[in-house]
Amino acid sequence: MKAAFGMGCFWHSQKIFDNLKGVKKTFVGYMGGKIKNPNYILVCTGLTGHAETVFVEYNPKIISYNKLLEIFFKSHDYSQKNRQGFDIGSQYRGVIFYYNQSQKKIAQEKINELKKIKKVATELIKATEFYKAEEYHQHYIEKNGGKTCQI
Repeated sequence: MKAAFGMGCFWHSQKIFDNLKGVKKTFVGYMGGKIKNPNYILVCTGLTGHAETVFVEYNPKIISYNKLLEIFFKSHDYSQKNRQGFDIGSQYRGVIFYYNQSQKKIAQEKINELKKIKKVATELIKATEFYKAEEYHQHYIEKNGGKTCQI
């Protein structure tokens, strides 16, 4: 199964999902924008409409989509629009990209539940084409001695 989330800096997001039992592999990239084959420089302008995204392949017999959502919401400030900490811009927005109606329903229920507690800025959008980011972004934290953006 697959899932995709935007939750700020994708380096940080990838590290979180990589460490979950049942996650087979992850990639970072761009989703939700209006141009084909975006690159990091273009996405950083905020003009493409893409979000920095972590794409997750997982085994639903080991980890559920609901559990992935729980991790997603615990791992960033879902009340902030177009930012996470010092990372500001629409490319850092909180977004759940759903691949089927079941994912959409589960995500919407979770959003509605959280709205009872505080504001939720997270977008819920049908998954579009995922564009894998440049190789130097893949598993960036591991490649760079644990250095990452701080949220």
